[in-house]
Amino acid sequence: MPTPLVELRNLSKRFGGVQAVDDVSLDLYPGEVVGLLGHNGAGKSTLIKMLAGAYPCDSGEILINGDKVTIETPRDARHHGIETIYQTLALADNLDAPANLFLGRELKTPLGLLDDGAMEHEARVVLQRLNPNFKNIKDPVKNLSGGQRQSVAIARAILFNAKILIMDEPTAALGPQETAMVAELIQQLKREGIGIFLISHDLHDVFDLSDRVSVMKNGRLVGTRDTSKVTKDEVLGMIILGKLPEEETAEELAELH
Repeated sequence: MPTPLVELRNLSKRFGGVQAVDDVSLDLYPGEVVGLLGHNGAGKSTLIKMLAGAYPCDSGEILINGDKVTIETPRDARHHGIETIYQTLALADNLDAPANLFLGRELKTPLGLLDDGAMEHEARVVLQRLNPNFKNIKDPVKNLSGGQRQSVAIARAILFNAKILIMDEPTAALGPQETAMVAELIQQLKREGIGIFLISHDLHDVFDLSDRVSVMKNGRLVGTRDTSKVTKDEVLGMIILGKLPEEETAEELAELH
C-alpha cells in the first residue's frame, strides 16, 4: 500500500464538559474519497476542523505523507497542501472567477499593479482542467450556476497545489444536473491523485462518490468500511445504532425503516 496522504491518530477535542471528538483515527490515500457520515453533533465537523487548522487538537497526532506535522492554523494546513471547501463556498459574489481564485493572493506586475492578464490566464487553465465547458469566466460568480460555483471553489483550492481537499456538503441545494457536474469534478480530482474527505448528510451522495465511508457517533468513530462492501442499510445502522455491520441484527435493520 502507498503511504497515506493523511493519518489522523487518536485525535480528541473537548469543549468544556463536552467531548466533541474522542480518540478518533482515520486515514486517506492519494486519489481516494472518504465519506464522513454522522448525525449533527456526531463530531465529524470538529474532527475535520482540526485537520483544517480551525481548532487545535487536545491530544493525538496528524501525519502528512508519513511525517508528523503540527497544524494550529488554517495557514499551517495550507502549507501542508490541505484546503477546505465549506458548504457556503465563501465566494465573493460581485467578483469574477479569476478575482475569486486569487483573492488575497493576487498576482502583481513588476510595477506592483494587479496583473489581471496573468490571473485570467491561470484561471482559464485550471478551470478548463476541471470543467472544459466553463466559458463565462468573466461573469460575476453570483450569475453562475451552483455547479459552476463549485468549480470556482475547487479551482481556488487546487490552484495552489492542494493535495488534500475537505469538502463540506458539496452537493447541498444542487439539482440533479449540477450534482452530476460536481461528481465529475470529484472524479477528475481523483485522477490527479488528490485525496478528499467528503462530509455529508446524504447517504446516496456518499455511496455515489466515496471509496470508503467512515461513520461517527457521539464523538467516536463507529468504523470505516469500503463503500462497495456495505449496504446503505448497514451504514444507516452504523449512524443510528452505533454498531458495525457485523454486529447489527436483521431485526434492528428492519426497525430503521
